[in-house]
Amino acid sequence: MARFASALLYLFAAALGRLPWPVLYRLGDGLAWLWRRLDARESHVARVNLEVAYPEMLPGEREQWHHAILRTTARQFLETMRFWTRPHADNLKLITRSHGTGLFDAALASDKGLIVAAPHYGNWELLNQWLASRTPISVLYRPPEAKVGEAFLRRVRGDSAEQVTQVRADGPAAVRQLLRLLKGGGVTGILPDQQPKVGDGEYAPFFGMTALTMTLLGRLAARTGATVLFAYCERIGAGPEYELRIEAAPPQIADPDPMVATTALNAAVERIARRDPAQYQWTYKRWRWRPAGSGEPNPYERTAP
Repeated sequence: MARFASALLYLFAAALGRLPWPVLYRLGDGLAWLWRRLDARESHVARVNLEVAYPEMLPGEREQWHHAILRTTARQFLETMRFWTRPHADNLKLITRSHGTGLFDAALASDKGLIVAAPHYGNWELLNQWLASRTPISVLYRPPEAKVGEAFLRRVRGDSAEQVTQVRADGPAAVRQLLRLLKGGGVTGILPDQQPKVGDGEYAPFFGMTALTMTLLGRLAARTGATVLFAYCERIGAGPEYELRIEAAPPQIADPDPMVATTALNAAVERIARRDPAQYQWTYKRWRWRPAGSGEPNPYERTAP
């Protein structure tokens, strides 16, 4: 049943992906308007995140950013439908500029193992396709709760011709698999700003407020000596055009002290997110979990009128 439903989802995504870019973007703008009109989850979370991350911002300016974030988020959702269902070679032609690819090539040639930290910035699905076009890669992911969603993701992301291996973030088994991979000189991709389960991370500063942050990336780097690079596909201009950027990670990310490592990790993600806040995924509940005993409330809980 899940396979059949995922096939229907794929057909729907493929139909969206065949629309002309201007039509696709108009649909995205309409979706963003609907989120704001209904004060949907995306609109509410983005508004709260802006209040947390930019408390100094004037209300009018914050409202402009809120509109821009929802517009970009909705467009990216539809862009991704297209990227998932169109030939990867055609998608990659939309990357018209690149910086830092020499760092990537050097890391591959070193055979030390490579961890690609890909924040929720720009279009990370297009980045995945670029990485997979250059080398076999194992991508760590958190499976959706619904079996249909997982079947769909495995279909659209797991192109065997490009040797993409999807690794479920299922605790010790996933860690052991990634350790073997990196010690053997392999490549893994990790979303460094994805919130871990409570007990599996460290509370470290992020935009001035502590956020539960994964320790996995730092532990993998420390135990294997693998190179860590940050990578993202940033939108440029008004149309479907992207700039690939690859940057060296600060060495503190591999520090044995988890607080040092997670603080460095969050600082690097924050620096990237500040390049163009509209391209960061502010519809994600990054500060949902608060330190035990702190008395801090979940900032996303809606107050009764």
